[in-house]
Amino acid sequence: MASNTGNTILALLTGAAIGAGIGILFAPDKGTNTRRKIREGVDEAKENLNEKFSEVSEKIVEKAFLTKDNFDENFENFVSTASHKTEDLITLLEEKLAALKLKNAKFQK
Repeated sequence: MASNTGNTILALLTGAAIGAGIGILFAPDKGTNTRRKIREGVDEAKENLNEKFSEVSEKIVEKAFLTKDNFDENFENFVSTASHKTEDLITLLEEKLAALKLKNAKFQK
């Protein structure tokens, strides 16, 4: 999803820069003014692209941290639950062992 958004933004910015460049080239103005306008348009497009790239990068990092936090929390819950289940199983096995020892003691007599 983020890749499609990034590609769309890049395409829009590229189209806008090309359109602005063509518009400036066909406008009746001095060459120095035209070159300055083109340079300003390229600089503005570059700034916009850098801003969008930074925003997308921040969102990716944020999602990565959220995913890691969710994983850590789920893993801790799993370990805690497994620990309680293990204790329950040990208790059950100890009870069964005690019952078997009593039966064995009766057979020994």
